[in-house]
Amino acid sequence: MTGLVAGVDVGGTKTHIRLADPRSGLTVAERTLPSSGWQTRAFRDAAAWLAERVRPLVPEGERILHLVAGAQGCETEEHCAHLAAELAAGMDVPATVVNDAELLVPAAGLDRGIGLIAGTGAVAVGRHRETGRYMSAGGWGWVLGDEGSGSALVRDAARAVLARADEGAGGDELEGALLRSFGVPGLAELAAVMSWDQGVETWGAHAPVVFDAAERGSRLAAGVIRDGGRALARLVVCLARRGADSTAVVAAGGVVVNRPRLREVVEDELASRLPGVPVTVLRAPPVRGAVELARRAVRSEE
Repeated sequence: MTGLVAGVDVGGTKTHIRLADPRSGLTVAERTLPSSGWQTRAFRDAAAWLAERVRPLVPEGERILHLVAGAQGCETEEHCAHLAAELAAGMDVPATVVNDAELLVPAAGLDRGIGLIAGTGAVAVGRHRETGRYMSAGGWGWVLGDEGSGSALVRDAARAVLARADEGAGGDELEGALLRSFGVPGLAELAAVMSWDQGVETWGAHAPVVFDAAERGSRLAAGVIRDGGRALARLVVCLARRGADSTAVVAAGGVVVNRPRLREVVEDELASRLPGVPVTVLRAPPVRGAVELARRAVRSEE
């Protein structure tokens, strides 16, 4: 073997690293670990963080021909270029960095399209169909956006319950479900625990109760899910209207993949607003896309 390609998917929760044969694509080494300590405020430190985790996987006597990292937190082409330069210098290998959502389309075996992530957060990314310029919509975080993500669904469910209480309306199944899930006796305690005692990074773990309440007939929960799905579809539509290549849409992330009720809203909304555009739910790990991009880079260099 004359060298390997390296693909890395750095998400908000975990990092997936895969080394593969550049010709066959067969995996040679693989590792998944927590993303604890990952940040993109200082690119040199971020590059060192990645290098410390990739180097131990490289077999003795082998070398990396090209490394591609899909990095959560790299939101602009400039960010990606800076991190790639630091990574290339620190590891002495050719390196490419993209936003982690850009891994979805190649991971699905496609060359073009829009990637949509709905997990802890929510973002859509793509490339302009004429200039190839990177484009994104959403990904603004739980305070200002991320509608349709796990954390935002819980946030919006709590808002709906509290608004209903303000109106003096009777309780809804969603109210009891949230109180039980957070382990609190009332709405005042729910507001307090969500605001002060539990960080937003824990909210997504409560998302299943929103879907369960909807299945049990909660109109509030059903409305929250419907609005979340429409908001996710809107991100894709925004990119398409701005000129992104919308040949296909690839969706990934635990919430949209594992929750058919939300996914169906997204698919129905896109079928109405972007008719004829196929939607693929990614079942393969996104790191597959990083490996594919690295293989393409090696082929282009030959």
